[in-house]
Amino acid sequence: MEARAQLRYARLSPRKTRLVVDMVRGKGVQEALNILNFSPQKAAGVVSKLVSSAVANAEQKGIADVDRLVVATITVDQGPALKRFMPRAQGRATKIRKPTSHITVVLNEK
Repeated sequence: MEARAQLRYARLSPRKTRLVVDMVRGKGVQEALNILNFSPQKAAGVVSKLVSSAVANAEQKGIADVDRLVVATITVDQGPALKRFMPRAQGRATKIRKPTSHITVVLNEK
């Protein structure tokens, strides 16, 4: 039986978030949370909350042993980018892209 959690439109770059997500893919839940709690990246805190949410979903579903859960799949997809402009010299403007991510976590029993 699996438990899922999904976060959409997170104001994180998908490329930077994938670096954090790759550290915990395939690990046990407790080990994954330890890795994320001691990582300095901004995405680590967001992914940590998402893994905790997936664990809570597993408890709610009534999965027998929460300690045996493993991060089976965790994916980061690109969301829409917020487009902004910044004024520059001589009346010009440059485009600023603020990327978003969709993060999905699936936990399975070992």
